[in-house]
Amino acid sequence: MARKKTITHDQILNAAYALVVEEGFKHFTARNIAKRMGCSTQPIYLEFTNMADLKQAVLDEIKQTLEVKMSRRFTTDPIVDLGLAYINFALDNPALYRAVFIEDHFGVEDMREFAFHTAIERLDDYAPAEQISEEQRRNTISGLWIVATGIANLMAPDFIEISREQMIEILQAVIHDFIVNKRFAKDSVKMDLRAALKKAE
Repeated sequence: MARKKTITHDQILNAAYALVVEEGFKHFTARNIAKRMGCSTQPIYLEFTNMADLKQAVLDEIKQTLEVKMSRRFTTDPIVDLGLAYINFALDNPALYRAVFIEDHFGVEDMREFAFHTAIERLDDYAPAEQISEEQRRNTISGLWIVATGIANLMAPDFIEISREQMIEILQAVIHDFIVNKRFAKDSVKMDLRAALKKAE
């Protein structure tokens, strides 16, 4: 009579996912995952071909999590919402955020590209961006990403205090600059800060 399995595929995947959420990929080893479940590493290799196979399963779970997190709505502007969702994700899931967007353990570059592609798709139904080039679409998302990352990184250690309304205004300004002023493009509207400051005197 075959012995009943006590450690299932889903239990292993859940333990591996929880490990990444709490500690990132730097501690992603069979031994650490087994320790969380209170068992040997044998069940892991019975359910998964190798650690790369388990890693891919965890990455797929993370992609699903990102899709849900990045789809949250806060305002009537879907691109502003994208920036706000990114900031919230970074603040609410610091270890997972580092694993996905900062560290590059196990080739997580794929995750960053997935998130970027998801953001680009959001522009497809964004009326203000209908007439801009593909290059400017990517520039717009890059600019939004850079500013949202800065806000999140400064808020995480309580280095700055900023309200939701202030965040929205900053993100709106960035989006406007990249779409209307074509920031980074050859024909972008250049800003002369010295002239502006002199005029303000």
